Amino acid sequence: MSKKLTIAQKLRKRKYRPAPKFIAMIYKIIMVNIIGRKYKPNFHIIDDVNDCKGPCFVIFNHLSRIDHLYVCGATYPRVTNMMAGCSEFYRKKFSFVFKLNKVIPKKNYSPDMLAIHAVGQVIKKGGCVTFAPEGLASDYGGNKPIVPGTSKMFKHFKVPVYLCYLEGQYLQNTKVCLDERLGETHATMSLLFSKEDVEKLSVEEMDDIINEKFRRNEYAWNKEKKIKWQTHGRICHRLEDFCYKCPKCGKEFTMKGEGDKITCSNCGNGASMDDYYQFHPFENAVIPDSPFDWVEGERMDIIKEIRQDPDYFFEDECQIGNLDEHKLVGNNKTSFIVGEGKIRVDHKGFHYKGTRNGEPFEFTVDYKNLYTFITEVDSSYFNFYYKGEYFDFFPKHQTVGKFYLLVEEMHRYHVNFYKNFKWNDYMYEGMELGIDLKK
Repeated sequence: MSKKLTIAQKLRKRKYRPAPKFIAMIYKIIMVNIIGRKYKPNFHIIDDVNDCKGPCFVIFNHLSRIDHLYVCGATYPRVTNMMAGCSEFYRKKFSFVFKLNKVIPKKNYSPDMLAIHAVGQVIKKGGCVTFAPEGLASDYGGNKPIVPGTSKMFKHFKVPVYLCYLEGQYLQNTKVCLDERLGETHATMSLLFSKEDVEKLSVEEMDDIINEKFRRNEYAWNKEKKIKWQTHGRICHRLEDFCYKCPKCGKEFTMKGEGDKITCSNCGNGASMDDYYQFHPFENAVIPDSPFDWVEGERMDIIKEIRQDPDYFFEDECQIGNLDEHKLVGNNKTSFIVGEGKIRVDHKGFHYKGTRNGEPFEFTVDYKNLYTFITEVDSSYFNFYYKGEYFDFFPKHQTVGKFYLLVEEMHRYHVNFYKNFKWNDYMYEGMELGIDLKK
């Protein structure tokens, strides 16, 4: 009697081709015309991907959980194959729909030849592959650097690349609060690289162009546009997940976001926020212009702190979760809890020590193999792949934002394969940056 195939084996056996047109039509009607009507999306078509008769890519700056709705609306009736995180195929709510739509699985921030092979099958059949080169939705209203290797893939396939540029979607669906906040959103479709551009430009030139095109600060954009959002009186809910350090007294994890206010329990520093996402500081308060600027300030503090202290470490207690190769995850979960222990970041890497499935378990990942985290659903936990296996980490305290910044900046200090933006060079002035400066 043959063994039942695992979920991973089923994914490897799939044949990928352009998604069925009738499925794309149904998806468009349900997601864009019916569910998406409440968002009042604005589509702007400068270069229509439907005018491209051969294979192509459509990339988009990833701002929220529902960006696929906007990409579908901007590309329809062109049939597209979306690329999605491999772990999403283990969730009941997505498994069947992804299979129907020929969605391509990709292990976020990990080498994945299966994904490249699937992309090749779709491109060979004249299809259109859509994905977000940043790897995950925005954490605090800005863009992340694109995943290293993105432009190498474009050079390999030598087909046109279109850009679906999104605006407002993060403010509609933030990472710190799962409320849907209706306001104003836009999606603009244009040709980013022609086939000739792909052949002519270097990988570095293409990477720089994409990062610059994706450059985003949702709060600054809304300050200019003056869009009012329906925030349900919870606009500061869990804002401390990323805005964890008081800008006045310097204490960490004393900030608390509730309703329309965020306040430091140590010194009383704080602000209210209006429905335009603008802070109004309390009297004598010290508050950055926006949550985006707040987090960038925390990043700069970490850049300095880890260089000043060779014994620097940060840790928290946590639970861990894994996937089951024979069972899908339900109830909006992303894994099954399998253990608990302690997580730690220091100059050697990221460490876990505790239990898994009732047995002692520990591991260390160095910064050559870890350069950022995935925040799969929201900012209450984070995830990554270790030796090809998916792990969720659920910290006991609201420490995700600091772990996220620490891992990125430890990587840049010691390795710097996942480089920050050139326009943020001022943050590292006079400081070592991994392999760039170390001999």
